[in-house]
Amino acid sequence: MTKFTSIFSQILSLFTRIDFEKAVKETKAERRAKGFTCWGQFVSMLFCQLGRAHSLREITGGLRSCEGKLKHLGITAPSRSTLAYANEHRPWELYQQVFFSLLQRCRDQKIGKKKFRFKNKLMSLDSSTIDLCLSMYDWAKFRRTKGAVKLHLVLDHDGYLPSYAVITDGKVSDVKVAHLLQFDSGTIVVDDRGYNDYELFGKWTGLGVFFVTRMKDNTLYEVVEKRKVPENRNVLRDEVVRLTGLKAAEKCPHLVRRIEMYDPEKDQVFVFLTNHLKLGATTICAIYKDRWKIELFFKALKQNLKIKTFVGTSANAVKIQIWTALIAILVLRYLKLRSQYGWSLSNLVALLRMNLFTHRDLWAWLDKPFEVLPESIVQEKLQFEFA
Repeated sequence: MTKFTSIFSQILSLFTRIDFEKAVKETKAERRAKGFTCWGQFVSMLFCQLGRAHSLREITGGLRSCEGKLKHLGITAPSRSTLAYANEHRPWELYQQVFFSLLQRCRDQKIGKKKFRFKNKLMSLDSSTIDLCLSMYDWAKFRRTKGAVKLHLVLDHDGYLPSYAVITDGKVSDVKVAHLLQFDSGTIVVDDRGYNDYELFGKWTGLGVFFVTRMKDNTLYEVVEKRKVPENRNVLRDEVVRLTGLKAAEKCPHLVRRIEMYDPEKDQVFVFLTNHLKLGATTICAIYKDRWKIELFFKALKQNLKIKTFVGTSANAVKIQIWTALIAILVLRYLKLRSQYGWSLSNLVALLRMNLFTHRDLWAWLDKPFEVLPESIVQEKLQFEFA
């Protein structure tokens, strides 16, 4: 009979140890380290996410209670002080590299049928604020009596995978981070009104990057061309306009499109702004509607993984935990892509948490979660039949 390691061990096998050790050397994460390895730290923090541990005590205690099952993971359970010191001093950039390495593997999976016909890459850009206690996280500047960090995220609509992330304190504006991001020519970036910035619009248009956003109510413009609107599609206006606000001609001299669409479900008129002059008006509206996927991603991240409370108070420890949460959600997305069972993210997280140290075939369990028995139960059944 074929024997399997624990489900947690099989999940960890998704991370190539050679690539992991290469990233450790590149980031100098184990410089002057003694005893506790970066691999042990990574396993502990991933256990924090998948096992829903709420504190350092629960992480170390949970691993120590499974001490007999940790040998195949290549670690021993760390003490609280050891894990806390590692999270505070070892560079968070290591986890960023692990994230991008796993992201490439997820992209290699069959993603499925594209929603839109155009060949352009579609990305959503948004941020989510994570509240913190200012007295404990005094580095996380946000308001006078409140601390926070911001997770700025780029979501790839091919598989709805997070393709890039930036973690800043709560005071950093969305537009400032958007200026730092680089997109390939031809990419369509969809964002909300918080990213309305003439200089950003001009920069993206000059680089051949398209944007789709909602127009602010106080935006000044003049109509250059009126286009025919499609029939029976709730599109009220399709106009080519020139922005005429303060320094708009200097920052964004390019023509853009202004599209009005009536939403009968909300009984509301939405006004969109884009520099893509060729796509149909209904397609532009559908692109912005698909932006809701990034809101759902943030919701799933906060509900299913440990990202609202932290096991360390330093900036480095917080960034490590957030990057580990992003790695964990990539793992979950990868398992969903490989599985033939119709998992929801919340069910997959819950059942994985209950079976992390159960010995069974991960891929068979993913396809038939209620039919594949743990190895110990199978052995007991066979012994009984022999008797």
